[in-house]
Formats: sequence, structure tokens, C-alpha cells
Amino acid sequence: MRRINLAAAICLSWAPLAAQGNDHVARGDEAYSALRPVEAVAHYEAAIAEDSTDYEALWKASRSLADLAEYDPDKERRADMYRRAEQLARLAVAVNPSDAEAHFHLARAVGRVALSHGPKDRVKYGKVVREEALEALRLDPDHPGALHVLGMWHAEVRRLPGIARFFAKSFLGGQILGSAKWDEAVRLLSRAVEVDPERLAHHLDLARIYRDIDQAEQARVHYQHVIDGAATDYNDEHYKAEAAAELGKLKK
Repeated sequence: MRRINLAAAICLSWAPLAAQGNDHVARGDEAYSALRPVEAVAHYEAAIAEDSTDYEALWKASRSLADLAEYDPDKERRADMYRRAEQLARLAVAVNPSDAEAHFHLARAVGRVALSHGPKDRVKYGKVVREEALEALRLDPDHPGALHVLGMWHAEVRRLPGIARFFAKSFLGGQILGSAKWDEAVRLLSRAVEVDPERLAHHLDLARIYRDIDQAEQARVHYQHVIDGAATDYNDEHYKAEAAAELGKLKK
């Protein structure tokens, strides 16, 4: 399959915007709020082209690319978008290391990259995810995204097959994996729900954690919230469909 040059595609998409002045971030925000992330990315990338240290453009471009990548059916394009999202988030951290938002989006992008790899590489990426999520929470203890990411770090480590977890801890320098706990996953995702109750993604991942620890009734509550909740983010319709399918399979 031919490799997709994501950078070239983005450049082509924002080239016609150059005459619109220097308000690309505001225009990107409008597009993002209207659930048009392709347009949002084009504006944020245009702002970055004008000023490579534009902090808001950097982290918001990373956010929108991660949104776009999540359900993209093309594996190579999805990987390219996650890599670009990670690159932009790293630049955002370099520009403003004292703000939680950049650390959260770096943790999110790296976490998405990690899920496409095997256990060995997940350990490597997982260290970055944990460190960046912890730094975001140090800067903003109630950052809902960082709470979500750190909670999912605990859950994803616990979901690794036992032999893979043992191998990683014993031979790959992954001793920190031993600190992963289901109850921490529940606590952190529950707090994310408390802080940001309208975000369907928090409820969906909390439902899945409850499912995996055999707390079916709690899982049903959060699956149903996703099904009944208002779709306000780009991927919410996907989340709602997945919640309905998973709720139907939940053991009585």
C-alpha cells in the first residue's frame, strides 16, 4: 500500500486559507466546535506555519488530529495522524511546559500510538503516557483528560496478558507496571466523570472498566449514559454505537 504523506495533504488543505489573515486559531476553534475537525486542523496548521511557537495552535492541532485518527479506517493514515499529533504535542510542551493541556495531549497521542503496538513497545510508550499524565495532573489536579488517560494507563496495563506483564516487568525495565491497579482505574475515571460529566468518552471507558472487573450493574449505568447522552464531540456517535453493542453483550 502506498504511504500517505500526511504533511503534504494538510498543506494542500490549508493553502487556500493563507489570505484569511492571522486569525486561524479562532477559525479553527469555530470549526472544532461545529464538529469539523478536518477544517479545524487546516486552520491550526496554517497558524503554525505562520508562527511555529503558537502554543494554542500546536495543542489544538494535536487534539483534532487525534480525534480524526481514532476511527479512520486507513491504518497507515491513522498512524501518520497519531505521529503528527504526538509531534505537535511535543512542540507544545517545549513551548509551554508549565501548562497541563500540552502534557495531556502528548500523553493522549502517545497512548494511541502505544495501542497499535505489541506488549514490548507498549511498555516503552506506556512510560511516557504515565509521566505526561502525571505531569498534567501535577499542574492541574482535576484535569479531566489527564485523569482519563492515567486511569486508562492502569486499565490497559491490567488488560495485558499475565505472561506479557510478567515478561515486561522482568526483562524490559517495566517495573512500574506493578503499580497498575484496577481500583485506581476506577477512581481516576470516576473522577473524570465527576469533573466533566457530559463527556461521553469518560463514561464509555469507565463502563468498560466496570465490565472487565465484573461489576455489570455499574457498567450498565455508564453504557446507558453514553447511549442517552447528547453527542457533543466529533466521535460521540461512534461511542454511542459501541456502547449500545457492548451493553447488549453484557452478562446479566
